[in-house]
Amino acid sequence: MYRFLLTPRWWGINVFAVLAIPVCIFMGSWQLSRFEDRVDSHRQQEDRSARAKTAAARPLERLLPVDQVTSGRQASARGHYDTGHQLLVPGRTLKDKHGERQGFYVLTLLRTDGGKALPVVRGWLPGDAGTKADTAKVPAPPKGEVTVTGALQASESQGSDGVPGAGGPAPGRLAMISAASLVNIVPYDVYDAWITLTDTQAPLRAVPPAAAEGSGLDLKAFQNLGYTGEWFVFAGFVVFMWFRLFRRESEAARDAALGIGVEVEGERPVGADGDVGATGGVGAVSREASGRTESGRDEGSGEGQDEAARAGKA
Repeated sequence: MYRFLLTPRWWGINVFAVLAIPVCIFMGSWQLSRFEDRVDSHRQQEDRSARAKTAAARPLERLLPVDQVTSGRQASARGHYDTGHQLLVPGRTLKDKHGERQGFYVLTLLRTDGGKALPVVRGWLPGDAGTKADTAKVPAPPKGEVTVTGALQASESQGSDGVPGAGGPAPGRLAMISAASLVNIVPYDVYDAWITLTDTQAPLRAVPPAAAEGSGLDLKAFQNLGYTGEWFVFAGFVVFMWFRLFRRESEAARDAALGIGVEVEGERPVGADGDVGATGGVGAVSREASGRTESGRDEGSGEGQDEAARAGKA
């Protein structure tokens, strides 16, 4: 009954199922491991952030380049603010007791003793960076040589929170905090990093450090979780379709063996085994046709005799 499994068609189906199911399970397990890695990285980042708030600040040069380990660490740098290149970063939100509020960052470049400039986010203000009434509240940066301390952050990219997708900023504003964005604004080298001050001048509010890229439960992490479910569903679908095809073929083979599902060719019944006359044969059909012919002839002869008799009487 199951000899159909040895046909070339079923060889192809079986090989596909044997290869597809392990591949789907492997890909689903890999996506799940990626999600678990992101969860672990998120927990480690939270622990590092908690320790960084109480840890002593370290010189900036010792923490560069910024990675998942050094992101959020307290860094210190010494120099003087470039008051001629103070920039506003619009479209940034900050959470408080009233919820999320729209505002802007106040960024000033610190010319360090090493010659390079360090972007320093001195704080956040609510309002619109294009309104004079809101920008008038920005306090002037300290003059002279200062030492700043804050959480170290990696340069932003197009996928970072708060960074607009398109469009250039107006003069005096900055859309993305990165060395690539500042290279055409200032005439000196800029560190590929920035810090957000822990202690700010009133009315500025401190900007909390963001999690390092790839270490938080962001959209990519939940995409990994979604892909996990998709791959396991694909594996289950392959198993379901194989059993469905197998059941249909086995039922068809059983019906053929029992003579069920007879096909009719013209007026001759054909059995499941291909023999003509499985339900009467050609002889039965011929006899039936002959009977109809004889009956018609007899009826025709009788009618002719009746008509001749009536004509004689007349």
